[in-house]
Amino acid sequence: MATDSLFIRYLGDSPQLRIIDFFLDNQGDYSKKEIIENVGISKTTFYKIWPVLEKFEIFVPTRKFGNVQLYSINKKSTIVKQFVSLDSALGKQALLKITRNEKTVLAR
Repeated sequence: MATDSLFIRYLGDSPQLRIIDFFLDNQGDYSKKEIIENVGISKTTFYKIWPVLEKFEIFVPTRKFGNVQLYSINKKSTIVKQFVSLDSALGKQALLKITRNEKTVLAR
């Protein structure tokens, strides 16, 4: 990631959160290899944390593409719904702050 999202800046930069953030920003399904490449973590790190994310049903298998299993974020998960809500709230807060700053500049 070139610049950290509000989600990462607020919650911290951990491999788990980077994966979740990637899926919040990119709807669709991805292979493990695509996730590793897009998130920018090592295979070793990925394979250490992935079982925990699957255990909590943050991600679900969607379809197979040849021998490759694809995964997507589990939109039915209560945990994922909370992440989506937090991500949205952070975006709204940032937008309000920008709007307030612009009004202050215009008022001068």
